[in-house]
Amino acid sequence: MIRKFAAVPGVRVVPTLILAATLVGALTVHAQQTPAQQPPAQAPAQPSQTQQPQAQQPADSQQSGQEATPGEIGLARKPKVKLYKNWVYNVGGGASLLDGTTQTFVRGGGGVATAGVARNYSQYVGFRLDFGFDNLPLKDSALRLAQAPGATSHVYSLTLEPIFNIPLTPEWGGYILVGPGFYHRSGKLDSSTVLPGSTCNPFFQWWGRCFNASLPLNGDYLHASQNEFGETFGFGVTRKLNPKVELYGEFRYMHGTHFKVTTDLRPITIGVRW
Repeated sequence: MIRKFAAVPGVRVVPTLILAATLVGALTVHAQQTPAQQPPAQAPAQPSQTQQPQAQQPADSQQSGQEATPGEIGLARKPKVKLYKNWVYNVGGGASLLDGTTQTFVRGGGGVATAGVARNYSQYVGFRLDFGFDNLPLKDSALRLAQAPGATSHVYSLTLEPIFNIPLTPEWGGYILVGPGFYHRSGKLDSSTVLPGSTCNPFFQWWGRCFNASLPLNGDYLHASQNEFGETFGFGVTRKLNPKVELYGEFRYMHGTHFKVTTDLRPITIGVRW
């Protein structure tokens, strides 16, 4: 009886243990599988974070599209239009008025011829070099003092002065010039009945052939030649004929001196510049 009683419970315990082990194993597997299934539920939240830089890209692309290209920058910087020429040439002619001692012995209206070149450093300032010829016809009263039937006289001038240009309108302009000048005055009497060694009268003093207030004993007073230094001042008006050529009118004051002997001229010139 005792062996039967012991055998009966053993048979029941074994299935019970097998069932308990099966339940524990199932619970363990379920516990391990449940955390592994949670990450897929959180995965959809990540694309929203990765999409933020993509949302900023259109704004960046718009900014880059608004930036000027090198070609557009080149078009915006237009080259400056040059309103003056570096070199300007002029030729002209006219007549000369007189002043000082010169008008005592010379008739007004002698012919004038000039040629020059200017170097401009801006629209307003430059330097101009001029060469001029002024004819000085002697008055009859001067010929009587020289006791000569006729004579010729003239002045060569060389001046270098700053020139100040004054634009008025696209067609009209003006300028002012002032500076030093060199003058060479020469002349020749056809003949003279004045005796060598005679006392110089005012004409021969201006003629420049007196020595110690007397005419040379060798009779060399028919020819006159003297160099004088002085100044010049003038102004002019310009009128454009076309983009390259313009007409100008000019008035000048010219004064030279040498040992108290002077030459004073007032040439009026009309010419062209290009």
